[in-house]
Amino acid sequence: MLLDAIEPSVWLILALVAFIAGFIDAVAGGGGMLTVPALLSLGLPPHIALGTNKLAATFASATAAYTYFKKQLFSPSFWRLSFLATLTGAIFGTLVVDAISTAWLEKALPLVILAAALYTICRPQRHEHGHQLPTPSAKLNSKKILQGFGLGFYDGVAGPGTGAFWTVSSMALYRLNILLASGLAKAMNFTSNMTSLITFAILGHINWALGLTMGLCLMAGAWLGAHSAIRFGAKFIRPVFITVVMILSLKLGYDAWFATVPMESAQ
Repeated sequence: MLLDAIEPSVWLILALVAFIAGFIDAVAGGGGMLTVPALLSLGLPPHIALGTNKLAATFASATAAYTYFKKQLFSPSFWRLSFLATLTGAIFGTLVVDAISTAWLEKALPLVILAAALYTICRPQRHEHGHQLPTPSAKLNSKKILQGFGLGFYDGVAGPGTGAFWTVSSMALYRLNILLASGLAKAMNFTSNMTSLITFAILGHINWALGLTMGLCLMAGAWLGAHSAIRFGAKFIRPVFITVVMILSLKLGYDAWFATVPMESAQ
C-alpha cells in the first residue's frame, strides 16, 4: 500500500485514534481494539496490520512502563523472574502459533475477560497508599514463572486483553493494589510486545512509516494515560479498567460467536 494514497484527513484520524488508544492502553489495556481495526480499514493485509500495530503498541507500552517505573510503582529487580518467563512464553507462543488451533481460545476468551471484569468489581479494594510488594518466597517465584510464561505464551498466540489479564491476575496472585498491578502489567506487556515485534520484523510484516507515525501518537496518549492513572489512583483506574474489559469481552464475543470472519488478534 502506497502511503501517498492516504488522504491528510485519514492521517489525522489515525493520529487521533492512536492517541486515544495509547491513553486507554496505559490505564487499562485494550488499545488494540482501536488501532487494529483502523489499520485494517486502510486495506492492509491482516498480518501487516497486526505487525504494524505491534510496532506502534511497543511505543505505548514502553512509555507507560517507564512512567510507572519513574514513579517507583514498578521494581524491575523484584520482577526479574516474571520478565524472563514472559519473554520465554512469548517466544514459544509466537513459534507455535501456526501449529495449534485457536478456535477454542477465541470462543472462551470473552467469558474469561468478562470474569476478570466481574472479579475487579467484586474484589475489595486494597489500601491505595500501601504499595507493598509480596514477601519473597519459593511459592512466589513459582507464581511469577507460571503467570509470566502463561501470559507471554498467550500474547504470542493471540493477544487481545493481555494487559487486562496481567492486571487482574496480579491483583489475585500477589494481593497488589490496582496501581501496582497496572505498573507490572505495562512492563510485562512491553516485554511480550517487543518479542512479537522482533518476530514480525524478521518476517517483514510491518509497515514502518505507518507504525512509527502511530507509535508517536500512542506514546503521547500513553504518557497522559499513565500520569492520569498515577495521579488519580484506583478511583480513576477501576472504572476505566472495568469499562474497557466489558467492551473488549463483548467485541471478542461477537467476533468469535456471531461474525462470519474469524477474529483477528489484537493487543
